[in-house]
Amino acid sequence: MQVHSEADLAGLVERLVPSELPGARGIGAWQSLLRAHATLMRQLETDLEQQTGLALADYDVLAQLALADGQLRMTDLANRALISRSGMTRRVARLVDEGLVRRADTNTDGRGVVVAITDSGVARLAATVPAHVRGIAEYFVSRLEDEELVVLERALDKVTIDCTFG
Repeated sequence: MQVHSEADLAGLVERLVPSELPGARGIGAWQSLLRAHATLMRQLETDLEQQTGLALADYDVLAQLALADGQLRMTDLANRALISRSGMTRRVARLVDEGLVRRADTNTDGRGVVVAITDSGVARLAATVPAHVRGIAEYFVSRLEDEELVVLERALDKVTIDCTFG
């Protein structure tokens, strides 16, 4: 096993990045995006759970179902919520136990499972949306000018790729 000095390790990434990304173009923007995402999501998660008792991922499932007019196939829900199918299966099972969603077999082919938001889920979502949107307003929107929001949306749309999870 080779032993590296701390100085060697500290500069490792900085030495390797330019070979793949000349001049390290965009690395600062990339690191800022990662930090912003991580810190915003942690803060929104913490605030939402403290204020409403609902996990951010559970809120996302309920919101995705509402945006889809109340129901989605499990695979579509997992793709929209950006978590794995197995992770979605466990999350939906907990939400079923809480009475916020229900599962049903699809009428079309019998192979898929449809997840639908219940009346209790709609009520829980309606009670939770204001707290979540207040967090978005406080931690994100209020810190950017209108022009920056437009540019940021346009820029991020350019780099959004199909990220369906299996």
